[in-house]
Amino acid sequence: MHYSQMYIDGRWHSAATTKKIDVLSASTEEVIGSIPEGTPADVNCAAQAARRAFDSWSATLREERAEWLEKLADALKRRTEQIARTIAMEVGSPISIATSIQAGLPVTVTSSYVKLLREARLEHEIGNSLVVREAAGVAGAITPWNYPLHQIMAKVAPALAAGCTVVLKPSELAPLNAMLLAETAMEIGLPAGVLNIVTGYGPVVGEAIATHPLVDMVSFTGSVRAGKRVAAIAADTIKKVTLELGGKSACVILDDAPLEKAVPSGARNAMLNSGQTCSAWTRMLVPRARQQDAIDLAKKAVAGLTVGDPLDPNTRLGPLISARQRERVEGYIAKGRTEGATLAAGGGRPGFAKGYYVEPTIFADVKSPMAIAQEEIFGPVLSILPYDSEDEAVRIANDTIYGLAGGVWSGDAERAMRVARRIRAGQVDVNGGRYNPLAPFGGYKQSGVGREMGLYGLEEYLQIKSIAR
Repeated sequence: MHYSQMYIDGRWHSAATTKKIDVLSASTEEVIGSIPEGTPADVNCAAQAARRAFDSWSATLREERAEWLEKLADALKRRTEQIARTIAMEVGSPISIATSIQAGLPVTVTSSYVKLLREARLEHEIGNSLVVREAAGVAGAITPWNYPLHQIMAKVAPALAAGCTVVLKPSELAPLNAMLLAETAMEIGLPAGVLNIVTGYGPVVGEAIATHPLVDMVSFTGSVRAGKRVAAIAADTIKKVTLELGGKSACVILDDAPLEKAVPSGARNAMLNSGQTCSAWTRMLVPRARQQDAIDLAKKAVAGLTVGDPLDPNTRLGPLISARQRERVEGYIAKGRTEGATLAAGGGRPGFAKGYYVEPTIFADVKSPMAIAQEEIFGPVLSILPYDSEDEAVRIANDTIYGLAGGVWSGDAERAMRVARRIRAGQVDVNGGRYNPLAPFGGYKQSGVGREMGLYGLEEYLQIKSIAR
């Protein structure tokens, strides 16, 4: 899958330079494709195309935009197998997860905005004023590699639904799925300039998007460090910025919870996508008297996750995205040992000749000040933290700079809800609550600003105007 051009103004467009970025397989370390190394000149070309398209796209009827999104969702669904296989190779997600989540969720998200567009009430009266919501303008979207197409459509779908046009920069580590999106957009005949895709590195292409005077707002998902940079440079042109910056989410298992259900669920959650999930419950908080029971159950749960080739249907845990990411994760594992946590499982490499694999790892006797309990590792590492009271459990759960997600387990649903309300995070599941694509997703504290998904995600791409009569 070698691409020599970018998708700009509704067609394949030659890049400003001939430089390329190789895309590696996470499991074989071999080159599986390449993309153009974009420049600020490419961003400028895309931003101008998006600006030209904005007036007509924002003026279309909501029903027309809904029909385009419906066509896009249907076309992506037809490519499910191709998208899943591509992301399994790029990211290392097991093909079962790549099919259901990596390829399936973008279709679900895109389809959800079809329904929302047809039902949402975007105008209302206050006294003698009509308050209207209208498209914010050209939206810049900078997306990560862990759930690449899902993160793309979580921005592109609401932006297009709102009437915005888009300049997208996918991650250079997993960009091939974005090129499949470009092919899909051309296949359905999406109007020129409505969606533009510029590939390249974040410090070059991402920063050019965040600073471009024709870009009205920026939605970024990634690290805290990069998010701070995007917010700072976007401030020069007073852009609206939404940020989703990761987390260190806690799974709080209360003393009356069904441990046999709660612990395996929490452990598997922490290992999803090899732990490369921003909302993963990477901290498991358990009553001190039940810690050994929790360790035994967690070890059994992760031992049942077959590590291997992501294209093998039997695999449940694939490699990490890159050698650099593996080094980062192994550094945290070493730090956990140094800080005095008990290594209960894993900690090494599973022994494959190729691929960026790390064994599913469990630490016990973890204390909240430890780095493995404070910093986002982004790998298959679960920290088990004992506590002595409900109040202490809540304090530990809130004792990080992050506040993206979390979970609470209790035999008493009302008690679980009370504790969930005390956790300072944007999304908390109670007793394994099912994922809801219409619910707002985003964080407190340094997990970000703004929300994605559903009506709340749509509102991020809208401006509010009052018209007095």
